[in-house]
Parts: sequence; C-alpha cells; structure tokens
Amino acid sequence: MNTILHYDPYSRLNQRLVDALGAGLAFLLAYQMRFEGRIPPASAQQMWLFLGAVMLGQVLVTSLLGNYRLVWRYFSLNDALLIARGYTLFSLLLLLVFIAVPDRLVLFRIPRSIIAIQSLLAMELALGARALRRLLHERWRIVASGDAPPEKAGRILLVGAGHAGTMVARELALRPGVEVAGFLDDDPKKRGAVIGGLPVLGPLSSLAAVVRERGCEEVVICIARASRDTLKRIWALAEPLPVRTRIVPTVEEILSGRRNIAAFRDVELSDLLHRSPVELRSGRAELVAAYRERRILVTGAGGSIGSELARQLFTLGPSELILLDKDENGLHETCLSLPSQPLAPDSGGPTVHPVVQDIRFPERLEAVFRRFRPEVVFHAAAHKHVHLMEVNPCEAILNNVVGTRNVVESSLSTRVARFVLISTDKAVKPTCIMGASKRLCEMLAQAAARSNGHGRYCAVRFGNVIGSRGSVVPIFRQQILAGQAVTLTHPDAERYLMTIPEAVTLLIEAGTLGERGEIFVLEMGQPIRIRDLAVELIEHSGLRPGHDIPIRVTSLAGGEKLSEELVDSATETLRPTAHAHIGVIESAPFGMEIFRRRLESLEAAARRDSAGDVIRLLEEFDFGFHPTRPQPPTAAEERVLRQAASARGALARWLPLPGGSS
Repeated sequence: MNTILHYDPYSRLNQRLVDALGAGLAFLLAYQMRFEGRIPPASAQQMWLFLGAVMLGQVLVTSLLGNYRLVWRYFSLNDALLIARGYTLFSLLLLLVFIAVPDRLVLFRIPRSIIAIQSLLAMELALGARALRRLLHERWRIVASGDAPPEKAGRILLVGAGHAGTMVARELALRPGVEVAGFLDDDPKKRGAVIGGLPVLGPLSSLAAVVRERGCEEVVICIARASRDTLKRIWALAEPLPVRTRIVPTVEEILSGRRNIAAFRDVELSDLLHRSPVELRSGRAELVAAYRERRILVTGAGGSIGSELARQLFTLGPSELILLDKDENGLHETCLSLPSQPLAPDSGGPTVHPVVQDIRFPERLEAVFRRFRPEVVFHAAAHKHVHLMEVNPCEAILNNVVGTRNVVESSLSTRVARFVLISTDKAVKPTCIMGASKRLCEMLAQAAARSNGHGRYCAVRFGNVIGSRGSVVPIFRQQILAGQAVTLTHPDAERYLMTIPEAVTLLIEAGTLGERGEIFVLEMGQPIRIRDLAVELIEHSGLRPGHDIPIRVTSLAGGEKLSEELVDSATETLRPTAHAHIGVIESAPFGMEIFRRRLESLEAAARRDSAGDVIRLLEEFDFGFHPTRPQPPTAAEERVLRQAASARGALARWLPLPGGSS
C-alpha cells in the first residue's frame, strides 16, 4: 500500500526550529548592539560558547510551558501573553545564572544588558512569526473561499465601535477592494479615538454628514443585540441617503451577496407576547408529589406540545413515561431530546416507552392501555391546521373526535386517575372544522367526567402557540430569511399568543387542578395583531418592514376568524381558580344520550367520506358552529350530481351536444 507523506511546514518540530533560530539570531544581535558592532574577543568567545545553550534553553522552556500546542494560524492576544511569559521566564533564568556565577568566572557571566536585549528581540521574532502565520492564513482563507467583494464595494461606514465593530473592521481589512471609512459611536469617551487603525468620526447623529463627506456607499450596523429603537433611529437617519444599510451577522454573508438580507438573529419568543410569561403557582415539590412515580402517557408526543410535555414531565420523576404518536420521526426526535438516554436500561431516569400508534384504532389503543396501565394521560394528539382540515373534514372528525373518544374510553376502562385534554380557543363559536372537532373533544372529556366517579378529567384551552411547527412565527422567519414578502391573511387579524413552555406549564398545572370535566383557560393578556407580530420579527432581524421585507396581504382562508374568543359568553361563565393566571369555565350541561347519537351519525358520515353530511351534522350540535365557507353538497346531493353526470355522458353518445362533434 502506498503511503503519501504530507509535509507540514508548521509542524511542532518546525515551530521549535523557528524559535531556536530566532533565539539564536536575537542572541547574536544583542552582542552586536551592546558593543556597537565591535565585539571584544573575550565577549565573542562567550557569545559562541553560549549560543547553542540559549537556543536549546529557550525552546525547552517554551515546550515545558505547553506553548507549542497553540495553533499559529489562530494566533491571538491571549497566545501572545503566553509566549511572552515563556520568554520572560527564560530571561530570568539567565539572570539567575549571572547572579550565581562568581566574578572570577567572567566567561560564564552573560552581561545583563545582553540578557535584556536578547529577550526582547527573541520575543519580537517569535511573536512576529506567529502573527505572520495568522495573516497568511487569513489571506489564504479569503482567496480559497472564493468570496469576492461586490462589484463596487465603495466605502463602508461602521456604526458601533465596540467589540463587534472592531471584529468587523479587522475582518474587512483582509478583503481586497473593501475600504472602511471609520466608525460612528455615541460613547463620548471614544470621540476622536482611533480603533484598529480606523477613526471614530462622530456620534450617530452625524451619519448624514459623514456619509456625504467620506463618500460612503454602505452603512453596516455593528451593535450586538441592537434594540428596536436604535435600529429605527439608524434607519430614519439613513433613509434619505443613497446608502445601503445592513446589520452584521457574518461579514462574509453581507459583503459577498450570498444573502440579500441580514441573517436572522434569534428572537426570544416571550418578547413577542407583550406580557410577562406565566409561571407555575405550584412549587416544584407540589408537582413532584402529583407526578412522581406515576405512569404517565402522552399522546401526540412527537408534536411541539407533546415533546415539551415529555421533557418537562421527565424531570418530575415519573416511574414510566409512555410516549405515543403515529409520526415515528417526531417520536424519535422527542426521545433523543430527553435529558438522559431514555432507551438505555438503568439510565437513572424514568423508563420511557416510545409507542408508534394511531389513536383511530380502538383495539390497538386498548392494548396499549392494558399493557402499560397509565395513571395520568395528557392527550395532545390532534390535527391542528385550520386550512387543511377545511378541505379534509372527514379526516378531522376521524382523527380528532373519534381518536379522542378512543383515548377517553381506554382511560375509563383502565381507571386512569388524571386525564388532561388539549383544546383550542377555536372551539369557541367555531367557524372552522378543526375548531368544531375540538369542541366535541371538550364535550367528550366532560361526558367522561360525568360518567365515572374515580378519575379526574379536564380540558385546557390554548390560544395560538408561537414557535410550534407550522405556526406563523416559523413561517414568517423562513420568509424573512429568504428575503421574501411576509404574507398575512388580513391586516386586522389578531390572536391570543403563548409560548410552548407556557402552554405546557398550564397543562401540568391543570393536571393538578382538574376534577370534574372543567375547561381551563390561561390569562394571556390582550390579543396581538398578526401584522404587528410580523413587523416585530422583521425589525428584530435588523431589517425595515416594507423596505427590506415587504408585507403582503392575501385573504382570510376558509374557517378563519379575524379574532378569537376564549369564552362563549352566551353559554359559558369564566371564574377564577387558586392560580392567579388560570380561569375555569363553567358551561351549560348537555344531553348525554342526544350527544352520543349525534356523535355516532357524525362518525358514520366521516367513515363514508361524506363531507357535506359531516358539516350538516356539526351544525346540529348546539355549540354554535357556523362555517364561513360554501358548504359542499350533502351525500344525497352528491348522488344526484353523479347521476346527472352519468346521464349526460350516456346522452352524449347518441345526440350531438354544443361544442362537440356529431
């Protein structure tokens, strides 16, 4: 087998050789400088006698300090301090030798001036060699990356002379064709200063004057975590000027044009709520007492809420955690995200059972309940996308309603102690199929609470969960990152918003509060306009709404409301609970027998795939369902249409029809 030897000019051996030659050259130059080029014979003899020892000693001290483990191409100020320490230590050793050697052994007493000069020269040569290596590496990296400056880079003005600004300036200095005019900074201590070879030209208010005076064509904001007010101020100053305004993610991305916008900077989702995040009323000890050593089942464990539930419940010390989902990929990711290796035996945490299962199949679901005997059930599995369920109403009923009924019945048969259903504010006066299906799920939980005397059943209504898969925030982020227009269905659409951790906090708390089929809601402040949310996300990205990123309004989708409600004021009453931020809804009772019969008819219509009958039957329930889109034909109307089409086809074979051939 052939072996290809790769020669590394910066190997540790070569580094030692460079330092040894530098120390030796510095030693020779020190004698030349000390005696101004006319070295006496005795001193010359001393110089040649100690030359090898100085070279070897310097390398040995540097090696003992571990400085040859430093990578030269990443040479930094901290590395320089470590190198200086080694050279200073070696000069002190030479000084000790000078002090220890008697005066009569003058040949072995190197003059102190020689020691000082040699130390400084050797240190400068060592630091210079490393700095040169880094400079060559940076130049080579720019060339090798293939990045080229814009066709006409012009002059760039940097806003912010702090740490980020100096890093940007240093990076730009390595790029050919890019010229930096200087900094703007409001810090009065930096006024008139020179940082990294670049002047601080004035405060931010002088932006227009500096741009005109220096001929700048681009302004780069180099302020880490710039506030929205600061960004708006910079944009207002730059708007009338013929300059491009950018914010710094990485300089390569901005100047090479690989992205036409700044890279998306992470935004704390809680900042978008316009309120303080809700905290648990119960202390950790109370929650541990409620869930510790319990067998807990989470359905929909591969989704956004289910996965966060699994993570938070895991830390409360249940004996077993049964994670159920029909999406194997999402379930796999949830298992991997748990604090320890949940699938490994003796991992120190609860035993985790991942179960790939569809809740629409009652026999298989019943087998899961009989096998694991859960004591607590959090039911998060559901289809949630309004627009998809509008065009798939039968699937919404079979998965959300029939699936929930299966989970409830399995919970009743195995005497589950606590059952918590996840619902939505779209269940209030629903205008969409998804909202209507979730209102039926709430009624199923209420019916279960009325029909048994041992389990605690409840439901929790959420507003929109920002950050969940398929929600508006991830969609807006993708559009902003791609430089596309942010799309809204209506400029006045508004929603109640909460974060995923808040939603799970409420669920876990509700699991301790629920007893007899209550519906809990979170005090979520005022609803937020979706357009305002889009504007905030664009601004947090360092961009200008309507300028860098347009906002485009489409139209309300089928089933979508302009605003949502948490409580149906006609049939429900909201009352406080022991938790200051959680309210409980008291709803009017409903006839159980009528409810069951209508549910059976609804399931039958969904199984025969009759969308028209599904919508008609949903309207018969007394929770105020009013669809906002044209209703599809009923099953009878569909049969008439099919018969008419068939008759037309048969007739066309015998009679010429308009537009056809005889």
